[in-house]
Amino acid sequence: MTAAGDSRAGMWVAELWRYPVKSMGGEPLQVAEVRPDGIVGDRIAHVQAPSGRLLTARTRPRLLGHHASLGSDGEPLMDGRPWDSAEVARDVEEAAGAGARLVRFEGSERFDVLPLLVATDGAVQALGHDGRRLRANLLIGGVEGLAEREWEGRVLRAGEVLIGMHTLRQRCIMTTFDPDTLEQDTGVLKRINREFGGLMALNCHVIRGGTVRVGDAVEVCDPGDVA
Repeated sequence: MTAAGDSRAGMWVAELWRYPVKSMGGEPLQVAEVRPDGIVGDRIAHVQAPSGRLLTARTRPRLLGHHASLGSDGEPLMDGRPWDSAEVARDVEEAAGAGARLVRFEGSERFDVLPLLVATDGAVQALGHDGRRLRANLLIGGVEGLAEREWEGRVLRAGEVLIGMHTLRQRCIMTTFDPDTLEQDTGVLKRINREFGGLMALNCHVIRGGTVRVGDAVEVCDPGDVA
């Protein structure tokens, strides 16, 4: 059952995103398969320093200028090229420093918090900047204002998928970079901290996997009402 005034009629999956290489630009999807560890192919490679330390766009923002996708063979591509090609290796070093390299890894530790990040169009509108700065996997349309801030602990039904909404995400410096130009505007994060308590979008886990498509109806439920 949906609580009155919380999940409104007409909510839908507005966008789906996958990020095959952590900290790089992602790819929009029309349909996604969701498993216990999130969208299939999400964050299955990352950039590693010679010391073995994980490198992200928090300290290497030039990584955001490259775009990752998933090939038909299930392997990640960087700017349309195989992730393990010599050309990609060169570009990774240019973006992240000498000795930096791409590493294939599918352990649960590849996620910063939980396997899915869910944002809403109402919150993006309130922020007033390109929603891609939030790097969400699902963008839910038809959401009034900041309703997502009342969804912690509840369940999102989207297509065949049930998603447990755990906590609001603490945002970081990655939100300050324009996803197209990489121009930095530190005022974006300052505003998130000042007006939204530093929190925007929801850390989520998968309760029931399946297929989700852009346009699928969305419902927010109480945990006890989900079969």
